[in-house]
Amino acid sequence: MFTEADVIHVYTRAQALADGVLMDVSVMAREAGFKVPVAVTAAVWSDCVAWPREDAGQDEQGRLWDVLTMARLEAGRHGNLQVVPFKVLRVPRDGTTPQLTQLTLHIGPGDDAEPVITILLPGED
Repeated sequence: MFTEADVIHVYTRAQALADGVLMDVSVMAREAGFKVPVAVTAAVWSDCVAWPREDAGQDEQGRLWDVLTMARLEAGRHGNLQVVPFKVLRVPRDGTTPQLTQLTLHIGPGDDAEPVITILLPGED
């Protein structure tokens, strides 16, 4: 459909992972029941996973498990959809009360057309 001359810019998933725009969470995702590689955006990590070290109430591994578990449960409920919305608690900052935030699980082709999952905040693509 396109010739090489038509391509203006290519930014691969591998480049996004290397740049830190995406974070590979596939190891824990497999434990949570996912069968394909999973990445979260840096914004999802910051809002819903990153946990201040001084607060011993939770940790990043526990928060990541929560995000992946909620994503897996909703994906299972919605069958074969490519885009699945789900909610998790946002990490409280500066004494704020934790609030639900919506995330989106998107399954699509990776760099080599293999199935991959990306978890994003609304408005990210």
